Amino acid sequence: MTEAITRISDELTQRFFIDHPMDAARKIEKLSVEEVIEATSRLPVKIMTPVWRNLLPETAARLMSALPETLSAQLLAELPTSHAVRILGFMSEADVTQCVANLNPNLKKDIETLLSYPANTAGRLMNTVVSTFRQEATVADTLQRLREGGMTTARSLFLVDDTQRLTGKVSITDVALSQPETTLGMLEEPVVAAVRPIDSLSEVTDILKAGTILDLPVIDLDGVLLGAVSHEDLARTIQKDATLDLQTMVGASKEERALSTPLFTVRKRMPWLQINLVTAFMAAAVVGLFEATIAQVTALAVLLPVVAGQSGNTGAQALAVTMRGLALREISVRQWAKVLRKEVIAGFLNGVGIAVTCGIGVFIWSQSIGLVVVIMSSMVLAMVAAGFAGAIIPVILTRLGQDPATSSSIILTTVTDIAGFFAFLGIATLLMRFL
Repeated sequence: MTEAITRISDELTQRFFIDHPMDAARKIEKLSVEEVIEATSRLPVKIMTPVWRNLLPETAARLMSALPETLSAQLLAELPTSHAVRILGFMSEADVTQCVANLNPNLKKDIETLLSYPANTAGRLMNTVVSTFRQEATVADTLQRLREGGMTTARSLFLVDDTQRLTGKVSITDVALSQPETTLGMLEEPVVAAVRPIDSLSEVTDILKAGTILDLPVIDLDGVLLGAVSHEDLARTIQKDATLDLQTMVGASKEERALSTPLFTVRKRMPWLQINLVTAFMAAAVVGLFEATIAQVTALAVLLPVVAGQSGNTGAQALAVTMRGLALREISVRQWAKVLRKEVIAGFLNGVGIAVTCGIGVFIWSQSIGLVVVIMSSMVLAMVAAGFAGAIIPVILTRLGQDPATSSSIILTTVTDIAGFFAFLGIATLLMRFL
């Protein structure tokens, strides 16, 4: 009889979770951990995931810490990466290590990357253990939650909507002085300033200096609250940076400096110069393959640097944007297809625009339709290849565990030169009778 009742209870819970995930999340937020675990530990992960997406991150973290390890890992894998990171921010270091250890290696790497923002950014400064509240929560419930959570540093309470987007804030003073039945929505004030996790330390400093903001919220591109930066966090970081500056002044860094010894400079630069020499010979070898074509139409030698130069600039632009996105955590390696598609399309459209302008100039100079066709078609192909290379090279190097800043430019120069030379001279050889 007991098994039958349990089965019926699980089926009703499943149906409730499937049909009303938001209502289920609101209900869970009011229950104890023991009650929730008892009701959900036997449910399939795919049924629990929509409900977990609607839970306040603090509640989701508390529940995940109590769930079996395999179930927690499965839930994290099903959640959006940014949401999983927000939940992990409320968990202890030991629980985070335990949860992340059971994840797929690629997902594990993405989460670990997002958990560590670049130095001197709002993401590195912020405190992620910032509780969020619903507008319909009463003052009595809020004070009880604050007492249970031990939030002694809270000065502003941030309110979010059903999609976890920041909607406003409430002063802790207003909460303390209001009637128990008053809802937080009635006390809500607008958020006058917020920053992105990749915003610089100077931007955070300027905002905190400009007004009377006690806690500066940090939100992602969708407006979801990630954490907050306080005056104490800022002061602590500035003090730490000042200490690091003192270390730098006495030469503690191992990197090259303007007054480093010549031998140190040579040791740092020589290997890359040698590699660059090899790649230059590779590009020259491509030109050598078409020596006969250049000998017959000397104008090709004049126009060859134009194609190579434009493709090189296109690749450098794509490389810079992609490397910045990876460095500032705007993108992850898993988004390589979107980045690649964007840069290839941009390379094609820019190539067409540049090809038209270049074609007009070449026709005025040479009066040769054949030469115009060669330069225009090769320009488009070379710039598409450059965009492709500029986007994919740093992604591949990052996936291989290498620093893309150290070798991307050399590899890119080789690819763009070879692609530009081969496209230009190859098409010229095919259309030789029209030149």
